[in-house]
Amino acid sequence: MRIGHAACLILLSLVLLMAACTDKQPVRQTVRGPGKPAYGDAIVVGSIGDASNLIPLLASDTPSFEIAGYVYNGLVKYDKDLNLVGDLAESWDISKDGLTITFHLRKGVKWHDGVEFTSADVLYTYRVTIDPKTPTAYSEDFKQVKRAEAPDRYTFSVTYGKPFAPALASWGMNILPAHLLEGKDITKSELARRPVGTGPYRFKEWVAGQKIVLDAYKDYFEGEPYIGRYVYRVIPDNSTMYMELKAGGLDMMGLTPVQYQRQTDTPDFKARFNKYRYPASAYTYLGYNLRNPMFADKRVRQAITSAINKDEIIHGVLFGMGQVAHGPYKPGTWASNPNIKDFDYNPARAKQLLAEAGWRQVNDDGVLVKDGKPFTFTILTNQGNDQRLKTAQIIQRRLKNVGIDVKIRVLEFASLLTNFIDKGNFDALIMGWTTTQDPDIFDVWHSSKTGPKELNFIGFKSKEVDRLIEEGRGTFDTEKRKRCYYRIQEILADEQPYTFLYVPDSLPVVSSRFRGIEPAPAGIMYNFIKWYVPKEEQVY
Repeated sequence: MRIGHAACLILLSLVLLMAACTDKQPVRQTVRGPGKPAYGDAIVVGSIGDASNLIPLLASDTPSFEIAGYVYNGLVKYDKDLNLVGDLAESWDISKDGLTITFHLRKGVKWHDGVEFTSADVLYTYRVTIDPKTPTAYSEDFKQVKRAEAPDRYTFSVTYGKPFAPALASWGMNILPAHLLEGKDITKSELARRPVGTGPYRFKEWVAGQKIVLDAYKDYFEGEPYIGRYVYRVIPDNSTMYMELKAGGLDMMGLTPVQYQRQTDTPDFKARFNKYRYPASAYTYLGYNLRNPMFADKRVRQAITSAINKDEIIHGVLFGMGQVAHGPYKPGTWASNPNIKDFDYNPARAKQLLAEAGWRQVNDDGVLVKDGKPFTFTILTNQGNDQRLKTAQIIQRRLKNVGIDVKIRVLEFASLLTNFIDKGNFDALIMGWTTTQDPDIFDVWHSSKTGPKELNFIGFKSKEVDRLIEEGRGTFDTEKRKRCYYRIQEILADEQPYTFLYVPDSLPVVSSRFRGIEPAPAGIMYNFIKWYVPKEEQVY
């Protein structure tokens, strides 16, 4: 799942492709000589999950957004140094009061069916996003727009009723083709399975549960991508995926820490692949269903956090390839509060807090009992992510030590999303969010976003957090915004609606026949259209 401007946070199968937001450059191992750029070949990428809907406005899963990222464009995008630059917009002007943005669109851009892209497509995308009949989690940023206009084919302007800090970044949203969607029910469109975009790759084939195939778009406005085909293979088990990588059936995947540290340090592997490592713009958490009376008392949530040894998870699960998370912001970014007082590992305090919350009696199995009910709950997580399963097992063991009985249930990703998360049918979850450059967290934490299929699915509600989120997105003053986000982190650290667990490192591995990879603060995928394989090394 993703949040915020232009679908900017996402439920994580995040082993792949995620950009970093850090002063550190991603590091790589070895590379061959550059060779001569050539068109052709294919890249076969492994993923544990299939896409759900290739109209990104209607999707909330990482696979759908990964594929959409190659098929569609926004008006703006982030460059390798995480600066906003033009995409479908060649340039833009911002009024002195900051309330009006006028985008000057590229001319001659073609949709994959040959129709020209114009401002009508942007206006349609805006209108369908804010349409109450459109079941999307991403409308809030665009509801801030007071007036949207397309005065000519290559100009689009928006005026906001009041300052809105994420305004420009929000137009990184994927623009949809008006000529194929306008006047139709978007939820029934065939574009969900056969998308038509303006991006560097055009849709070719989707075999559900197996693969999605994209072909290079020769008329792409930034130039034809060198790599002729992008194949997205769905392999639900990470160990099987790694075997496929070694056997030559994959060119790229996200390694687990144990794979990175212990299974890839051989001369043969180093000759065939390049490994990369950088802090992910993401965090993993244990989230509680706050509608469940068992978790209504914050002392219970504080106790659970106190009973969990996060350092044990970092070293035992991530092999040290990550860092402890204390809130929804990546450590070291400007909105992250370095002085946050989180609940560290303290089992004695956990037992004391549970007793204060009424969990004093213990049954014959050593499980705490209150009002005749044992303290037992189930943690759900997604299939194919071994890190989350191992994390759940460590948490299960630690909570047993303080009298809490935890069961673990692993579900196929689409089922977890559709049958449990969307319906609020869970006790607790181990999941993750990706984070974006702008720290606005409206879609995940505001109390207005707790409805069906929305992203505050744990049901967190706080009037003060609501006010601070609104205040933070309603000013261009960075210091004022920082004060808002610092205070939000203090509240979340006290309330513990999540136990924030860790910020993992991204560990992508790519076949060494691919050249042109230039690690940067944005990770490695930002310049994918410039990757190439010398003609003599092409295999497809």
